[in-house]
Amino acid sequence: MEQGKGDDKPTFMATSASNLVGRVFMPSELRFAAMPPLALYIHLPWCVRKCPYCDFNSHLAPESKLREVGIPIHADMQPAAGEQGFAESLPLDLQRRYLNALVADLDQQLPKIWGRKLYSIFIGGGTPSLFAPELIDELLGAVRARLGMPQSGEITMEANPGTFEQARFEGFRKAGVNRLSIGVQSFSDSHLKALGRVHNSGQAVAAVRSAVALFDEVNIDLMYALPHQNVEQALADVEQAVALNSSHLSLYQLTMEPNTLFAAKPPPLPDDDTLIDIEEAVHHAAKAAGFEQYEISAFAKPGHRCQHNLNYWGFGDYLGIGAGAHAKISYPNRIERETRHRNPMAYMEEMEGAAQPLEVRTLAVKELPFEFMLNALRLSDGVPESWFVERCGRPLNDLQKPLKMALDKGLIETQPGVFKPTELGFRFLNDLQEMFLTG
Repeated sequence: MEQGKGDDKPTFMATSASNLVGRVFMPSELRFAAMPPLALYIHLPWCVRKCPYCDFNSHLAPESKLREVGIPIHADMQPAAGEQGFAESLPLDLQRRYLNALVADLDQQLPKIWGRKLYSIFIGGGTPSLFAPELIDELLGAVRARLGMPQSGEITMEANPGTFEQARFEGFRKAGVNRLSIGVQSFSDSHLKALGRVHNSGQAVAAVRSAVALFDEVNIDLMYALPHQNVEQALADVEQAVALNSSHLSLYQLTMEPNTLFAAKPPPLPDDDTLIDIEEAVHHAAKAAGFEQYEISAFAKPGHRCQHNLNYWGFGDYLGIGAGAHAKISYPNRIERETRHRNPMAYMEEMEGAAQPLEVRTLAVKELPFEFMLNALRLSDGVPESWFVERCGRPLNDLQKPLKMALDKGLIETQPGVFKPTELGFRFLNDLQEMFLTG
């Protein structure tokens, strides 16, 4: 989830009557004709194992037998196909307690968005597929009772092949999930081991095959530029994903993120020239197989783009519930970003005490050009220029200086009415985005 940018650090601000009234009646330089689309993100934070590259807010499931990320995966830890796997590592009573906290969290957010329609739902993590299907059913029922069905019809849930069981996937589908995003990362056993994943290639293939048969939409997450990986191995992963007939691919370069094991002890990665060769090869392979690259890392068959992520990239609004969840909410006089406590136990205790465990920050007018372009320029087709006015509540004049700089450098198309990166701008996206930070 995106976070607000700027020099000011978010200040913890529990929602009290005094500060809420102050924000409601604060003077404003923003003018909205209508509110942006509104999505819902739900964070389920537990994993069977903390992967060494992962900087997401994820926590080890209490009953997991894989206590340390650095311990090699032994054969006796790998469940055979059809066995229970790792799904039992999250006690049912903890799942129930967390579900109750999520519903309480949602109830506290409802006054902020009265009258607004829900556009999409995304259940992420962590490993949401550790949760029992009946609790996912209850969770989605609680959302529908309060906000109705999402207008796009899209309800996505992330899943780990290591927690795959046919009956569980069937249960998630019956609960209302219609888009499954599977964190495969690689179909190579040696690379999966290097990444600290709990599944093997056979389980990954079985999970995707089951998902394609059950769900309307299936995304496969793959990483490239892995330790000791060459172009042929990276291509083999994409070719396997294509052969399994998924509707969407997310192709990510492995990066060394701060506060991860890989950042402290970097593995041997491909050199820069090999990295470029790998990236060009996997992108070409996906496109040759009929997948359209519509975002920097997202490839979809025609008509199968992820609506929830498109709302993020289009600077739409989203509620976020769950430990560490982020939110962006527009009001008639301001745009706010929220962050919840990262620790799931602290989060549940806060919700059980009817407190709102929030950090809230109002975006300054000067931040909006960068905030908007940070997202919009990720899209290969760009966005209508009218969206800046509609979703930031500001005139296009705010973009005049950085936009001219980007046009002069050939980083943005001259196409009227659209903000769209050129091929050069897409290649040097960070440089293009930073122009709106300094503008």
